[in-house]
Amino acid sequence: MAQPSPPANPSLPWRMASSTIMGLTGVLSRGFLHGLNTVEVSGLSRFVQLLESRQDPEKRQRGLLTVSNHVSVLDDPIIWGLLPLSNAFKPSNLRWTLGAHDICFKNSLLTTFFNLGQVLPTHRAKHSPFGGPFQPAMTQAIRLLSSQPFSSPSPHPASDTQVLDPFTCGALTYTTTGEDVVPSPSVYTRNRHSWVHVFPEGLVHQHPASDLRYFKWGVARLILEAEPAPDVLPMFIDGTQRIMPENRTFPRFAPRVGKKVRVAFGEVLDYEATFGDLRRRWHRLVLRTRAQKERATRTKEIAMIGELADETLQYGPEAEAIRIEVARRMREEVLKVRRAMGGLPDSDPKLGDALTWAADGTVKEKKYKSRVDGSDINQD
Repeated sequence: MAQPSPPANPSLPWRMASSTIMGLTGVLSRGFLHGLNTVEVSGLSRFVQLLESRQDPEKRQRGLLTVSNHVSVLDDPIIWGLLPLSNAFKPSNLRWTLGAHDICFKNSLLTTFFNLGQVLPTHRAKHSPFGGPFQPAMTQAIRLLSSQPFSSPSPHPASDTQVLDPFTCGALTYTTTGEDVVPSPSVYTRNRHSWVHVFPEGLVHQHPASDLRYFKWGVARLILEAEPAPDVLPMFIDGTQRIMPENRTFPRFAPRVGKKVRVAFGEVLDYEATFGDLRRRWHRLVLRTRAQKERATRTKEIAMIGELADETLQYGPEAEAIRIEVARRMREEVLKVRRAMGGLPDSDPKLGDALTWAADGTVKEKKYKSRVDGSDINQD
């Protein structure tokens, strides 16, 4: 039986509502940034040209992954107010990102708003049993960056494994808990090779010198597992922490104005030079692990983009080592943009080691002062 073609777009009402939400948010963000604050930005024209080259989803050759530090709860969506208003009402060429399930999706109104605003519901492991780097939101993010449909042969010459096409089961929705029902954006061909933005620190980190924490594994999964490899572009943000400082007093809900915001857009990385050796190492591990499983079970392994059912590929020593190194290199690329921006001291190399932050690991509060560097932390 022939496989049904994947749908091209969500319904017209959904597209209109999403365009309205994304557009008005962009307009308000731009007005706030340029009307009530001072903005200094570098690399924006180059980034806008990149977005313009991606306007037609049918002509995109790969996904776009942007990666930055996270210094304020307002980073997203405020920083996208830097984009020209001509971009604001084009959701198919705007970012997807990850949002905390317990904050952005805690009631039906917020759920609808953030679904339309291209935010994927993400559980934080510290606050939910459904969290971690292998949750459904990560699967969606990987597929948004990837080619469609997911039924083409594996790109690895050493294997004839076929990639299972999730559209055959009409996967217009998925679940993050086993009980909720979430629209599946990756099912639509309009969203092939999408733009995904992530904050790999995983929380708001307001360091006095805008230094970086270690990067979590999720960013490594996006870099390694998207097919084909995405364009990866580092960014750096400074100043939004003064608009919404974590130690602010009454009125705590109100953003401060008259601040200087600096944003630097780096260049698309040379993927082969930066991550090529690690991607090949990852592919070899995947093929070896699946071959071993097939020999043991005498069952042909079916590969699904964005899903890793084997514990060896999730928590095996080599898999962990590869992800750690990818995250380390990605962090260094963001630090290069930070250095090029200027005006900030050198980064403390110890802050890039996850073990450095073990002292904060037992803190249950969502907002606290770090025991490591005294910075203000917000996990909301």
